[in-house]
Amino acid sequence: MMRKGARNLITDVPGLLVGNAEDIRLKSGVTAVLCDPPATAAVQVLGGAPGTRETDLLAPHNTIQAVDAIVLSGGSAFGLDAASGVQAALREMGRGFAVGPHRVPIVPAAILFDLANGGDKDWGRYAPYRDLGYQAARAVSADFGTGSTGAGTGALTATFKGGLGSASTVLSNGITVGALVAVNAIGSATVGDTRHFWAAPFEMDDEFGGLGQPTPWPQDAAAPRFKFRERQASATNTTIAVIATDALLT
Repeated sequence: MMRKGARNLITDVPGLLVGNAEDIRLKSGVTAVLCDPPATAAVQVLGGAPGTRETDLLAPHNTIQAVDAIVLSGGSAFGLDAASGVQAALREMGRGFAVGPHRVPIVPAAILFDLANGGDKDWGRYAPYRDLGYQAARAVSADFGTGSTGAGTGALTATFKGGLGSASTVLSNGITVGALVAVNAIGSATVGDTRHFWAAPFEMDDEFGGLGQPTPWPQDAAAPRFKFRERQASATNTTIAVIATDALLT
């Protein structure tokens, strides 16, 4: 029988710590997942306008077998610089892939589009994401905030505010699976105009408020809801995630 992890966070998977940093004026931020020891990693890149850094390293035929951290960031392509800040923090910690006398922290990253959320993006010559990445890496803990924090600070959906979410499940065989998601979806997380989440069938211990599924099913449930209706809508919405487990994987 499955149950929630002790914290119901991705950090219920041993060896993971998570840190957030954000700039409220900017309406954006960074989330860093530090892995100690380095974690075996793979990637799947979906969508029409993805933004990633160092994900090619994760192909099974390449030299690198494990990562020191994974970064989720706002800021669109500017946010990829957050990985440089996390890398700097890890280098100060003496972490990284050994290459002769040198250590190179391995930090893949993915970004979401939050440039059009009303925050002040007039940051001058250099975007602030490198500094936010460093702050996030230095703030890691097994307990961390969710909602409008870190990479979820400026995230939006069609109906409710988007944000950062996390959960964990312990399977009947004792294996733990955890997830960390920055939800910046074009659509809605809830059914029609109700407060009932589409994910209600997967709820454990009333973690979504115990509302269950709507009864009766609303007539507008299938009506499409989109965050933006401009032509560029398909390029301005991204949901990015980290899924972790303590199962032994190659």
